[in-house]
Amino acid sequence: MTMQTAHPASAVPAVQALDLYRFYRAGDEETLALRGISLTVHGGEVVAVTGPSGSGKSTVLALLAGLDEPDGGSVRLAGERISHLPEAQRTLVRRRLVGVLRQSGNLVEHLDVRTNVALVQSLRGRGTTPRRTVPDLLELVGLGHRARAMPGTLSGGELARAGLAVALAGDPAVLIADEPTGELDLATEHRVLDLIRLVAAEGAAVVVASHSAEVAAGADRVLRLTDGRWVAAEVAVAA
Repeated sequence: MTMQTAHPASAVPAVQALDLYRFYRAGDEETLALRGISLTVHGGEVVAVTGPSGSGKSTVLALLAGLDEPDGGSVRLAGERISHLPEAQRTLVRRRLVGVLRQSGNLVEHLDVRTNVALVQSLRGRGTTPRRTVPDLLELVGLGHRARAMPGTLSGGELARAGLAVALAGDPAVLIADEPTGELDLATEHRVLDLIRLVAAEGAAVVVASHSAEVAAGADRVLRLTDGRWVAAEVAVAA
């Protein structure tokens, strides 16, 4: 029924979310945003989460990244629990294991592109040598010539690629991307998706929420959310 990429039985999933629930309350009103969803993603996989606006996509990503807490269920990243921890501990886990790419707001506005990337590397806290230096990361995303540029001077495509460099600066085991290509032209979208595939090929697990058919076509699996539930079996995308 469910089709997935084969992995060794001993492999620890990069992402393991079990029976997640999330409620939002406003006065006497209560919204059930997630209704007991589970998800397992291994390193090297790209999983696309699709669904209509308001279906719970962004909520799922926030829980996986430790940016929000589930009301029920749990999340583990590389075998390490990130849910139901004090916020300071969640932040430390996220710095070591997670890169987050948003549609906008990835950069600190008063810092140039190079310094934004360097800041994330400095916060990683492992005392290890990064996979790529800051100049190498900027060359990877095609922004070596814009290292000194301020975010306000970048085009939409440049902002997306700079945001990806920031998300990758900590060598994340898990890349969480929320509508990363929503406002990009097709050529830039393909470039960003090629970089995301490269990250997965290097061993990271990627979970990306998007309405884009191009994103879905480039994923290993496509999951659809409606009203906070998976509405179909996972679909393996042909290579």
